[in-house]
Amino acid sequence: MRFAIESWIWYTVVLGVLSARLISRTILFGSVKRLQYDDWIMGIFILASYTVLIVMANIEARSHSNLLPPNYPIYELTPAEKSRREYGSKIVIVVEQMQIAVIWSCKACLLILYHRLTRMVATKENVAIKLLAVYVALGFVVMEILYFGVWCQPFHDYWAVPTPNSQCAAPTDHRITNAVFNISSDIIMLCIALPMFIRSQLPLKRKLILCCIFSLGIFVV
Repeated sequence: MRFAIESWIWYTVVLGVLSARLISRTILFGSVKRLQYDDWIMGIFILASYTVLIVMANIEARSHSNLLPPNYPIYELTPAEKSRREYGSKIVIVVEQMQIAVIWSCKACLLILYHRLTRMVATKENVAIKLLAVYVALGFVVMEILYFGVWCQPFHDYWAVPTPNSQCAAPTDHRITNAVFNISSDIIMLCIALPMFIRSQLPLKRKLILCCIFSLGIFVV
């Protein structure tokens, strides 16, 4: 119950922030039709993915999976219990993919924003942003290939009860890969953005505000 309350509170906060962004951007451009790529990604794809993530995470919180404690008496599992655990394991896959979709889509929105900021005035940073975009895309592709084609084979072992491969029940290698690409790309993004704002000719007050806002990425890392 507590998880459900907290998760839907956060969903409401995200929905409010997202709505405020789209409304302010619409007012800025004078029309919904003039919204840019990152607005549409955030307003449609990220919102849809995050909605599915919250719904499925709440289902997962009430379910069991094929992750069993050591020396668990598997022979005591009834067919009905196995079926419930198989269902819960499939939900885990959906939750994992929706979480990846949300995180990498947010990275895409930030990269589009940084590209727009550096396109005309900061050539070196713009090249760095393009290279980082390639790294982020490559990280996503590698991570997904490993998840679907390497770590757990055959794929249906992800929901087998019991599963013969520990990586199918507790995908440790996948989580490590995810963390490496996720954290490293966030750190690189911060290293590109913050020096750019620090060197800018903006008034000190506005410069400090922008640096504080974009430094929030440190908490994400």
